Amino acid sequence: MPDQIYNNIPDSRTLLKNQGYSLVGNHSAVKTCLWLKRSIKEEGACYKSRFYGIKSHCCIQMTPTLLCNQKCIHCWRPTEIEVPVPEEWDSPVEIKGSSIYAQRKLISGFGGSASRERWMEANKPEHAAISLSGEPTLYPYLPELIDEFTKECITTFVVTNGTRPEMITRIRPTQLYLSLDAPDKNTYLEVCNPESPELWENIKKSLSNLYSKNVRTVVRITLIKGVNMFNPEGFAKLINTAKPDFVEIKAYMHLGFSRGRLSRESMPSHDEVYAFASKIADYLGYEVADNVEISRVVLLSRPLESLLGQS
Repeated sequence: MPDQIYNNIPDSRTLLKNQGYSLVGNHSAVKTCLWLKRSIKEEGACYKSRFYGIKSHCCIQMTPTLLCNQKCIHCWRPTEIEVPVPEEWDSPVEIKGSSIYAQRKLISGFGGSASRERWMEANKPEHAAISLSGEPTLYPYLPELIDEFTKECITTFVVTNGTRPEMITRIRPTQLYLSLDAPDKNTYLEVCNPESPELWENIKKSLSNLYSKNVRTVVRITLIKGVNMFNPEGFAKLINTAKPDFVEIKAYMHLGFSRGRLSRESMPSHDEVYAFASKIADYLGYEVADNVEISRVVLLSRPLESLLGQS
């Protein structure tokens, strides 16, 4: 483990500020991603733009809480640092307004490197990716926060680890992602280091709850070579309980604090991801709908006739 990665780590809020996060209120945060910076200068876009039509430069990447109940080994965040539980939760109205303000402040410096039209577009966010850091379903007013963004005509993607099935039933984002990083309980405990082993049962319940959601649903798998890149049939059996519209299968990337837990060799190549994804697709009866090599990600889709039959 490279000791230098963990040497002299400050408290969580100071660390986040040093990493370019804009802290919002008592427990939320906003951060611009690489793809927003490229998109605003018309130099490329996130794979979500290709898969789902998202304008990367009009997307707020945010979280309503920095808390998480897992310490995944592949997480680029500093899971080794404890995040204090807030004494009081900020309101959804406060978080929405502060997040939009923070996003505009963060992109203010791009006015000189992007076209005026592109920069003005970015100042009117159209999408909120509620997935930045922490587990969003731990914020007790997440349904109301989604509603607040919707009032502003801002679509929402929520990415959850699935450990709060009761919240899964309550929220109605534009798209609901559930991360599934293991085909069985033992691998889950190794990969995700949950605060309780019983959270595995919660994830399986959340997968079942996903099936009944009347929103676009996605199961997302992060593949770590030599750790969870086996048993595609086991993954498929779990995914089949959710019957999501899409499955995203992506390579672990050797970034941030994960470099202290995993080696660079833990990153599968795009070809390896594609081959593994194809096996899951075969077991599920899904189709390989698209892939983006630079992001090492493959998109699986339910057959078109299945999607049309559900609509």
